[in-house]
Amino acid sequence: MKIGIEIHSRLLSDKLFCNCPSTLTEDQSPEIKIERMLHPVLSELGESDRTGIAEFKKGKTFEYWAYRNCNCLVETDEEPPHPLNSDALKIVLQIAMQLNATPVDEVQIMRKMVIDGSNTSGFQRTSLIALNGHIESSKGTINIPMIALEEESSGIVSSSENRAVYRLDRLGIPLVEISTSPDIKDGAHLVEVAEKIGLILRATGKVARGLGTIRQDVNVSTEGGSRVEIKGAQDLKMLPPLVDIEVKRQLELVKILVELRERKALPIKSEVVDVTKILHSANSPLIINGLKAGAVVLAQKLPLHKGILGREIAPGKRYGTELSDYAKRAGVKGLIHSDENLDKYSFSETEITQLRSILDLSDADAFVMVVAPAEQAQKALSYVIERANMDHVPEETRRANPDGTSTFMRPLPGRARLYPETDIPPTRLTQEFLQSLDRGESLEDKKAKLEKLLNPDLAKTMLRSRNLHLFEKLVELGADPMMAATTLENTLVSLRRDGIEFNDLEKTLKDLFGEYKKGSFVKAAIPDVLKGMAKGSPASTVLKVFRLQKITGIELEKLVAKEQCNQAAIMQKYRLQVDPQEVTELIAKLKCENPDYR
Repeated sequence: MKIGIEIHSRLLSDKLFCNCPSTLTEDQSPEIKIERMLHPVLSELGESDRTGIAEFKKGKTFEYWAYRNCNCLVETDEEPPHPLNSDALKIVLQIAMQLNATPVDEVQIMRKMVIDGSNTSGFQRTSLIALNGHIESSKGTINIPMIALEEESSGIVSSSENRAVYRLDRLGIPLVEISTSPDIKDGAHLVEVAEKIGLILRATGKVARGLGTIRQDVNVSTEGGSRVEIKGAQDLKMLPPLVDIEVKRQLELVKILVELRERKALPIKSEVVDVTKILHSANSPLIINGLKAGAVVLAQKLPLHKGILGREIAPGKRYGTELSDYAKRAGVKGLIHSDENLDKYSFSETEITQLRSILDLSDADAFVMVVAPAEQAQKALSYVIERANMDHVPEETRRANPDGTSTFMRPLPGRARLYPETDIPPTRLTQEFLQSLDRGESLEDKKAKLEKLLNPDLAKTMLRSRNLHLFEKLVELGADPMMAATTLENTLVSLRRDGIEFNDLEKTLKDLFGEYKKGSFVKAAIPDVLKGMAKGSPASTVLKVFRLQKITGIELEKLVAKEQCNQAAIMQKYRLQVDPQEVTELIAKLKCENPDYR
């Protein structure tokens, strides 16, 4: 088994090839809509990329939504790209230093063909920045052969059989891409490596945080299998099952191949048969609805495949699922195969007998069937035959599913996918320039600093927290480290469980801790003050409206005297307005000066 990981993380800078801000528009309505179709081109060596060809065959039209506050003619592919963003380049070089990598002599922008619609130009711009890095792990050195700088793709809005809609606000945001060698030993080791690289990135303070800002793709292969890239492996907890299930899938496919060879079941000759007439009176809703929509029913014999299509290769996935995933490239919803329980389709015994007869099936044969418009159904079955005839485990790009399984997306890209960008000149990385760069704060530096500010458990939590950068800002502004960390990691979590959210968390907390620094309220009141601030009010207003101002000085003396130095009673009545330490000290003082309290 071999495992590697690719990590893509957004950088805190403007866009990579223009001056637009890296701002997401959330639910804003588009101000401009553009419609395009994309097609592949030949590489400089005259080769075609199989991934590009596969996407082109889908025949989709693409609609792009643009926004004036974060898009320009570069994103709409109506203007050549501007020079490479120097801030983004410096950030990636700093990250490369933390990963012990060697910068290249010259940064050359390359075009990577991507015609799934996620880039208006039909390609993504990427550049190699550093080589031969490494990190240490509990199971040895993990080599990082490549660190790249590339542009983010568009955000998908919707996708159907013939059309996809994308938002251009995300397009062009700078990403750092970090690729490891296949040095990772198992799923648990993969979690360790992914987490450590993520912590190194966060420690720089130069990468974006939040949902969708970091993506992980896992590469897995096993003996007898092939390299498979699994995209969208976001949840660290799911990495071990994702690896285990992919290894099982490949091993089961190898077993199936061995059996098919022994049966002499390959290759399969294309013999697509129109069986619409046989099934035109079927009671199956799938058939009835399909025929009403103008579909046909096409079938293909799979000689000596009986029992193979129903063979489980992963939880809830069978070999028939593999064939179905390939059929879906033509836009169909799936296929019917003979290893299924055909009763669920309400086929009669007569219809099954007629199907077997017209397809000339023996007891050892199987069949697949598709319900779709004629051209689409024919294309779907051609993809099924293409997959069924593969006498090897195919190299694929697959999508991670929440249950740890994966779904076929497209063939793994080849070298013909890359070619030089002619609109942007190369950037020389001189020794003077590299020496002028600040290495930045390392993971070890960050860990040591947090351990000085916080207790060991909270330091460990904060090092891994998405709130780390905000915590550092608050401390720089004078907030007590323990109080800031507890508020971020405990209080806010509790408030969110109650459905309380903040439109601008950073602004809210700066106001909160600024007011606390003035002595306006006590620590115990923080949750209640935040509840009031969640509605948009400043801390000072919330304190007045909800009577949460701190009682101190002469007022506190009067209160203590009124309650006859009964600390329990005072804290029960005024817990959110008095400081326990002040009350304790004042009681001791008043009892000393007033014998009647003894």
